[in-house]
Amino acid sequence: MNDTSRSFTLRNFRQTSIPFALILAAVLLPVAGCEHGHSADVVATVNGHAIMKPELDKRYQAQLGDAAQQQQGQPSQEQADSLRLNLLRELIDEEIVQQRAAKMNLTATNEEVDAKLAEMKAPYTEEQFEQRLKASNHTLDDVKHDLRRSLTINKLLNKEINSKVTVTDADVTNYYNQHKFEFNLNETQYHLAQIQVTDLPNAQPGNLQNSKATSDLDAKKKIQALKNRLDSGEDFGAIAMNFSEQPATAPNGGDMGFVGESQMHADPAVFNAVTKLKAGQITDILPLLDQQTKKPAGYAIYKLLSREPAGQRDVNDPRVQQAIRQQLRDGRSQLLKNAYLEMLHDQAKVENFFAEQIFKNDAH
Repeated sequence: MNDTSRSFTLRNFRQTSIPFALILAAVLLPVAGCEHGHSADVVATVNGHAIMKPELDKRYQAQLGDAAQQQQGQPSQEQADSLRLNLLRELIDEEIVQQRAAKMNLTATNEEVDAKLAEMKAPYTEEQFEQRLKASNHTLDDVKHDLRRSLTINKLLNKEINSKVTVTDADVTNYYNQHKFEFNLNETQYHLAQIQVTDLPNAQPGNLQNSKATSDLDAKKKIQALKNRLDSGEDFGAIAMNFSEQPATAPNGGDMGFVGESQMHADPAVFNAVTKLKAGQITDILPLLDQQTKKPAGYAIYKLLSREPAGQRDVNDPRVQQAIRQQLRDGRSQLLKNAYLEMLHDQAKVENFFAEQIFKNDAH
């Protein structure tokens, strides 16, 4: 659960780095209003709502992580200011979205937050959970605040974006005709999902709960707890999204896509375990090898979603249809999200006092 606060930023909302032009605009546009009085602890306002310096400092320290604590790679003043500008833009983005959600009565309720918190605590005893809170320098109120923010963003996106995205049969057919080669398999393909738990204390997990093992013993306990939940019938995708420590696959329920047989041979243990499965079955807990050193770096559980023999797939294949629809839906959804956030920015009154301060201090 390290770095919980950072897991609910709008990086996932935008999925792009902040363009330089927008950073420059944040510096230049508020200059006309820099005579307004404000507390030194207020770094920005959004429609009159203050974003406080301690909140920005907390986000900054979380971004630096262990490097700052170990006095390694300390940023220069210019680098530090640049990072704070980017992080402040994230906080501004979040506040804009939260205010929009509040106007639409979509703010997450106490019941929704409590339900998500219970799900987050499920793999641990109360004592273990308290220890993880302490280790991550978070309070229970911090976690509830971040959960409410995350749930609220999801509710707003489902209402304003996802409900408006449509993919027609004609869209699917057109995509297939233009990318037919993508569905011609030259070797057997294994459609896999994974749950990974690593013993790397500095790695970012990328899961919904920001759950992270920090030692080999911790990793063993966690992966065994997750395996027990899978054996009791819990959904693999939900477990992966909430607890897997592989950022590339956790948001998609652990879905790795199709992996070619030749690629599978790179890890004989995984290959041998997966080839014995039927679709829908999962492996036992397997050692996770570091791709560079080939040494154990954690543990993994794999699920075989399907096994596809070599050959051309037809457009009427339900799996082809599903893959194309999801790809088109994701692309359109991301475009709408980016446009939506820019529209909300246009409608908001934002004053970035931190940007003004940097501009006044450094513009000679």
